[in-house]
Order: sequence, then C-alpha cells, then structure tokens
Amino acid sequence: MNVLHSKINKILILVFSILGLGTLGYMWLSNYTFIDALYMTVITVTTVGFGELQPFNPEEKIFTIFLILTSITVFGYALSSFSEYLVSGKLFDHFKHKKVEKKINNLKGHTIVCGFGRNGKQAIAKLKNYQKEFVIIEQDKEIIEKLDLEGVLNIEGDSTTDEILLRAGIKKASNLITALPSDADNLFVVLSARQLNKDCKIISRASKESSYSKLKIAGADNVIMPDKLGGEHMASLVVTPDVIEFVDRLTIEGENTANLEEIAVDDLPKKYLNKTILDLDLRRKTGCTVIGYKNPNKDYLINPEADSILLEGTHLIVLGRPEQIKKLRELF
Repeated sequence: MNVLHSKINKILILVFSILGLGTLGYMWLSNYTFIDALYMTVITVTTVGFGELQPFNPEEKIFTIFLILTSITVFGYALSSFSEYLVSGKLFDHFKHKKVEKKINNLKGHTIVCGFGRNGKQAIAKLKNYQKEFVIIEQDKEIIEKLDLEGVLNIEGDSTTDEILLRAGIKKASNLITALPSDADNLFVVLSARQLNKDCKIISRASKESSYSKLKIAGADNVIMPDKLGGEHMASLVVTPDVIEFVDRLTIEGENTANLEEIAVDDLPKKYLNKTILDLDLRRKTGCTVIGYKNPNKDYLINPEADSILLEGTHLIVLGRPEQIKKLRELF
C-alpha cells in the first residue's frame, strides 16, 4: 500500500520534512554542525524561546521567520488531523489494519474466503472445525465490525481488486473460496487470483448454469452451484433415502468427529512410495478402509484394488470411525 494513502503517514512526512529543511538551511546559511543545526531547528519550530547560538544576519532571520510560519501551519494541520483521527475512530482503524496486515504476512498456506454471506459462513464454519487458518474479505462495515468483535481475521474491501487480494495474502495462500452473490464478481475474483497465484486452489460459487464454464475457463478448480446441489439432494432423499442418510452421517464435521480423511501419498514416509495399498496395511494398523484413489491426472477410482500403486502425486480417501481417523492422523 502506498505510504501516502494514509493521513498519519502524510503528517509524519510533513513534520520530518520541516525538521530536515530547517537543519539543512541552518547548516548552509550559518555553517552550523548537524547537531547545532538540528538543535536550532527544534527550538525554532517548537517556539520554546531559547536564544540563537550566534547573532543572525538578515538572511538567517528571514529563513527563521519562514521556518516558524511554515512549522506553525504544518503543526496546526497535524494537530487538527490527529484530533479528527481520535474523534472519528480512524486512528484505531489505522493501527487495527497494521496489526491485521502483520498477522496476514505471517500466514502461509491459508484460505481466503471472499464474501461472508450464507455460503461464506458455511465455509468458515467448516474451516474453523478443522482449525484451518483463513482470512475473510468483506465490504459490509456492519459484518466487519462483528468479525472484529469475534476476533476473526478479515480485510475490508472489494475482493475483485488485486490490491485487496494481495493484502489478504493471495501469493502465499493455498486456497481461495469466492462466495459472492454475483457470478460476474466471482469471475473477476477468479481471474485476479489465478493471475496472482497459479498454484492456489480456487473454489467458486455460481448461480447460473451459463457461468459454470466461464468460471472454469477463468481458472476455477471447482465451481459449486448451491441451488442445484440443494435440489438434487432433496430429490435423492425421495429416490434413495437410506443411501443419502448414510452419506450425511459421513459428513466431515471437525477434527474429532470426522469419518473421512484424505491422505497425500507425498506426505507418507518415503518407504511407501511405489508400494501398494496392501503394503500400507491401514486396516490392521488403524481400522480404516481405503475407499477412493486419486491418480496424478486427478481421476478418481472408487473402491480401489489392494494392488493399486502409491505413485507420487496420488491421494487416498479413507473411511473410518472418528477414533480410527484420529489413530490414522497420529500414525501418518
């Protein structure tokens, strides 16, 4: 962010400019040392009433008059601006933004969530359950105030702009979820985010069927249509109610209540690379069962064979009771 965008920074620049101008002026006109020139400048602009180090000639007197008048104007402006900051709460916002930016700069591999509407709230609830680090981008000031009270890391602004995405740490983020109500806005977010971070996984909300392909072309890894999913889910409860109820019970609710877990083969000990699922022996070690296999081409195999090879870049989907999943995490 440009330093001149902040009024506090402008005030500091003006004050130091006056001190620098006075110091250089006295060093040039009076042949003072740096310390003597700085001392003379400070007692002049603060009008403390001390005498000059040596009698002034006309040029030095004119410069001193100019310095006093200029410093009165600058310090008057500084005082009024600082008072405005205190009364309006902008000073608090300034330091809050600095604090937030410092926290975000320390994040790596976090998730950015654009929009804190119905879908954004659901996404945040899931991320919280899994204790994942995230940053929310939201424009609504009332929502921002609530998030501040809850201690949730957030950025106030338009997530379709590069500046706001950069402030949210897009370059170091692993995931981005854009859940804005407008498909056009989601498209802008996807385009900007993909340009700023080619490795970030981007998940976008869409309202219209026609937006699906556009978002995919723009760079979204996954496009979710909440209305379509809701309708399909309701119809499935009529056609296959027991299956849907069983699947609902497998919902990943949090760290201690999960029934499903994803394992990246790259994160396993090197001895398992190029071995088989059978060699992993998860059933005996943890009680969990491998129900899915994702190859490097991102193709999924349901209920893979025991002799499936654990290649670099592959992932396993594992099913188990919460205590079994916990044992799995402890083991790997």
